[in-house]
Amino acid sequence: MNETILQGAGTAELPAPWSSAAVTVVLPTYNEVSNLPVIVEALFALPLHGLRILVVDDNSSDGTGQAADELAEKYGPDHMTVLHRPGKQGLGRAYVDGMTRALEAGAEFVVQMDSDLSHAPEYLPQMLGTLLSTQADVVIGSRYVSGASLANEWGWHRRLLSRCASWYVRALLRMRVRDVTAGFKLWQRSALEVISLANVRSNGYSFQVEMNFRAARLDLKIVEMPIHFSDRREGVSKMNLKVQLESALVPVRLRWRYH
Repeated sequence: MNETILQGAGTAELPAPWSSAAVTVVLPTYNEVSNLPVIVEALFALPLHGLRILVVDDNSSDGTGQAADELAEKYGPDHMTVLHRPGKQGLGRAYVDGMTRALEAGAEFVVQMDSDLSHAPEYLPQMLGTLLSTQADVVIGSRYVSGASLANEWGWHRRLLSRCASWYVRALLRMRVRDVTAGFKLWQRSALEVISLANVRSNGYSFQVEMNFRAARLDLKIVEMPIHFSDRREGVSKMNLKVQLESALVPVRLRWRYH
């Protein structure tokens, strides 16, 4: 695996070939009705003129799906579309469905990020510039490299749990990626094609680990870029006991299968 860490920079206007690149942002949603309009507006304000948004909604009970449809009508089908799923099937399945749909629609680059505003859209131009200038296959918005920071709202216990989870996965799978559970990534189309999304098995947050592991096994070039990770503004976390158990077991299954 090729892995690099880069320091942060500004979000100046990108050169024309980059600013017009076909970038699709996949936003999985479940009960994010307050956050969705904010993140959509921020994404479309970026100097990325070829940017599209694909919302994958798991039949939210708070009207997120309807809000997404209204936003898609406002911005038009050439800029925003919505994929409605019948219910909660897990973050991993939402990403697989959304990323597959993005590739079918011709995306050159696919972004995965949270819809709760913990990942600042303003990092995307820099991530794209980093990916193209380093010829990386994937750029990770990392919380655990030099220059990165975490929200002040994160208490010591939450920081410790996150660090321990990262150490556990890295040690078990022998990965050099610092932020193995990061959910903010920009992928080259070619990388997703060689990984083969149809073969990804994780349902929950462990999807992030499995994707990193598959990328590493294929010796894809991974670059980590420091970000500030914010706490969600509205709504509640989707992390529950079932998701936590899967996150603990998936690395074991991957290690058993491939080592």
